[in-house]
Amino acid sequence: MLFKQHLWGGIADGTVTVAFRRWKRPTVKTGGTLRTPAGMIAFDAVEPIEESEITTEDARRAGFEDRAEVLAALRYGEDRRLYRVRFHRTGPDPRIELRDRSELSAAELAEVVARLDRLDTSSTDLAWTRSTLALIAAHPGRVARDLAAELGSEVVPFKRRVRSLKELGLTESLPVGYRLSPRGQVVWDHVAGPPGSRLEDGEVQGREPSEGEHPR
Repeated sequence: MLFKQHLWGGIADGTVTVAFRRWKRPTVKTGGTLRTPAGMIAFDAVEPIEESEITTEDARRAGFEDRAEVLAALRYGEDRRLYRVRFHRTGPDPRIELRDRSELSAAELAEVVARLDRLDTSSTDLAWTRSTLALIAAHPGRVARDLAAELGSEVVPFKRRVRSLKELGLTESLPVGYRLSPRGQVVWDHVAGPPGSRLEDGEVQGREPSEGEHPR
């Protein structure tokens, strides 16, 4: 379940607490939670309703002026039913606090490295975590398409991998591209080793620079 960007502020300040969706089947359930760009939300009720049950108050709590505006924004389909979702914000995205924590004990560093290793070994592309961290460290704010091409990857699988690193609090999204978080920088400094042993710009572990490419 996604929320459009213009609703994020209302979700964050508690003025938006209702959503309307047409679903074949609900993608969220009462009692569930969801991480959004505006923070964590908990679902208080997910209920099928008729169009006539949309009140002006509900419409406004969903970020609309009235029922007509709600209905105009909804996706239609004979196999879709109208649902009203009531929710409340429970707090900030826990990844924000995690990625800002730059003081890690030796045990915490070891645990993060172990989790990176597990991500690597679960993939046919070994050491992709280090390669991806190296690339983001070298090119903060670079468009994802270009970063993926550097790794010889399609954009969608690349973004999926970056999200895995974000779950560990190591990266954060920018308006364009990504950067290492404070936590990610500490972890990268640890796994990359001394400056002289690090991957340079344009180099990715397991990949030779193409002809004409030179580290800056």
